[in-house]
Amino acid sequence: MSVSAVVFDLGGVITESPMTAFTAYEAEAGLPEGLIVRLNSTAPDTNAWARYERNELDAAGFTDAFEAEALAAGHRLDARRVLAALAGEVRPEVVGAVRRLHAAGLPLALLSNNVAPMERTGRLGELLDLFDVVVESSVEGVRKPEPEIYRRALARLSEAAGRPLEPSDCAYLDDLGINLKPARAMGMHTIKVTDPAAALAELSALVGIDLRDGATT
Repeated sequence: MSVSAVVFDLGGVITESPMTAFTAYEAEAGLPEGLIVRLNSTAPDTNAWARYERNELDAAGFTDAFEAEALAAGHRLDARRVLAALAGEVRPEVVGAVRRLHAAGLPLALLSNNVAPMERTGRLGELLDLFDVVVESSVEGVRKPEPEIYRRALARLSEAAGRPLEPSDCAYLDDLGINLKPARAMGMHTIKVTDPAAALAELSALVGIDLRDGATT
């Protein structure tokens, strides 16, 4: 076993990536493909998306700011449709892997950039109950890839584990390379999730538990 704790991203890891829905909306609205991602990547620490994920803007403020950024780039879009794309379907094979890790007693954290605190009810509430620690940008006022949010996740995971955890004790899964870099710089084992099955195979090797058939657990 190379790691004894695991940190998961939510969107693009446990749930489907919103990128597909972004692309579908862009095609429907006659917008250039990749426009939404480009807007999110421009001034990434201070743009509308970053401020919304740190809870510096409410939904109305984000809508106005994001649409203004798009207009400055020469395009009109509906920011409400962009936000609707964030609700991806759950990936059962990844949830199964989380359940297996939870049953094995590994400390688990969920580290998510989001725009509002997650509801602790229904299917999402059942999922959140599998994690010892849930760290949300909208609650913390900091977001990935800011190093502080990774330090908070590690500190709280150590508290939950009842022992100090070093970054090297942890695996971290995310679908965005920009969010993996700070974790890797800290010393975490990072896994970029593009194909969930490949990511779970890589994680299986790190934790010493076969997670690839986790959907059946």
